[in-house]
Amino acid sequence: MTSLDPKTRTLLDLIAALGEPALASQTPAEFRARRERGRDLVNAPYPNPAIIRDVAVAGADGPLKARIYDVDEGTARPTLIYFHGGGFVYGDLDSHHALCCRLAHGGRLRVIAIDYRLAPEAPWPAAPRDALAATTAILTEHERYGVDPQRVALGGDSAGACLATVTARRLARADNAKIAFQLLIYPVTQEGEGTQSRAKFADGYFLTKEVMDWFRGHYLPAGADLDDESISPLRAPPPRGLAPAYVITAGFDPLLDEGRAYAEALKAAGVPVQYREYPDQIHGFVSFTAFSQAAVEAIEDAARAVRKALDGQR
Repeated sequence: MTSLDPKTRTLLDLIAALGEPALASQTPAEFRARRERGRDLVNAPYPNPAIIRDVAVAGADGPLKARIYDVDEGTARPTLIYFHGGGFVYGDLDSHHALCCRLAHGGRLRVIAIDYRLAPEAPWPAAPRDALAATTAILTEHERYGVDPQRVALGGDSAGACLATVTARRLARADNAKIAFQLLIYPVTQEGEGTQSRAKFADGYFLTKEVMDWFRGHYLPAGADLDDESISPLRAPPPRGLAPAYVITAGFDPLLDEGRAYAEALKAAGVPVQYREYPDQIHGFVSFTAFSQAAVEAIEDAARAVRKALDGQR
């Protein structure tokens, strides 16, 4: 078995040394504040694209904040609509600012980050409803956002990757909208079923079972159907015409098995898939560039893959 990246081990040791209180004693607001305080410590210096602009986009029940990143103003740019991770409880435009800057710069892309509603203030199905509404609004009002509607990808990490692929599935079934590509970084693809990786990496590798259970408890209402496609896309057959995907997993991630299984399910259904596993990395590694050179390379490779796929739509 591949060993954990030594720099990542340093990060995990630092986290352990902090001795944070148990999640059961933390409110979502307290958890968010703690994550925010450590944000700058895990990010290496990153390039700022020429354009960084805050805008509004329609959500399912009102306007949402969004942020445009690009190296070129343009009027019909190849675009990646991006949904941040954070267990549907944490994250915002600032938490993934560095990552979106890197994606825009590395792929020479327009990246539009969406600040969808979070639980517990807005539990499921608010997030997938917002993701679909925001994507539909951008496609419909593409001129307003400087987007080429024929060259649009959906992307995200972890919970955000779930939102990206669920939205891509819904739009594949629509007659008036089409997504060209999916970027899925260590996606959440199912709930309620144990996997070998969820058991093996349940503790000590940043995303723990305690954290996942805490997220799920805030996000999913009692009685939610765990087989619903918007919760567990792995359990629903991919629709005809689903966009090609670039799937990233990490070797020390509880979500490793379901991310790999999702890539395999797409391939079995005839969806073109590029699968990249980073065997010495942990969940969240693309946000920890100060502790992982592999993270920088993974982001650049993913950004180039998105741009290449979108250029193929011309």
